[in-house]
Amino acid sequence: MPADPRFDEAIHARTRLRLCALLRPLDAASFSTLVDTLDVSEANLSKTIRNLIELGYVHTSKQTSPERADSRRTTTVSLTCRGRTAFDGHITALRELARPEAL
Repeated sequence: MPADPRFDEAIHARTRLRLCALLRPLDAASFSTLVDTLDVSEANLSKTIRNLIELGYVHTSKQTSPERADSRRTTTVSLTCRGRTAFDGHITALRELARPEAL
């Protein structure tokens, strides 16, 4: 069932939109993979994630990495149900705006 169209200013910003689009088909992605894939700085991605957490759109978890010998932990990022709904509604709204009859 298609999502109800709802343009979401919080998602529409370029990095937020790209992050949500990347996470949408995944269960989760590592922070380092997101930095590399989105080609953004760690600071920029951290701020973007923090903003989306405040909205309830993403969730992070930290765990010990089995690949590392030290005690550093890896961060995993995922969309919440609320985030998936908001993203789907935003994409639906964009599609409606792009329809020829909408012009």
